[in-house]
Amino acid sequence: MTEEARKEEEVGRVSDYFAKIGVAGIDLTGRLKVGDRIHIKGHTTDLEQVVESLQVEHDAVQEAGRGAKIGVKVKDRCRHGDHVYRIVE
Repeated sequence: MTEEARKEEEVGRVSDYFAKIGVAGIDLTGRLKVGDRIHIKGHTTDLEQVVESLQVEHDAVQEAGRGAKIGVKVKDRCRHGDHVYRIVE
């Protein structure tokens, strides 16, 4: 799919990044589920990946919605305040 043809919707903001375990803490403003493709973008961050696992309060969940504070394993560093978008194919 071309860059122009796809749509991204903001689903949250990074609140924490845990470097030792490579997990981003995200405050959700929308729905996110395992299997969704996300784009994390910020001042020095620009990464895309598929959500392979979600955690709420250290428990694995399949999806989470607005207001949830989740943990997502990420493949690269991200920073507080980075925007999290769900890529809509």
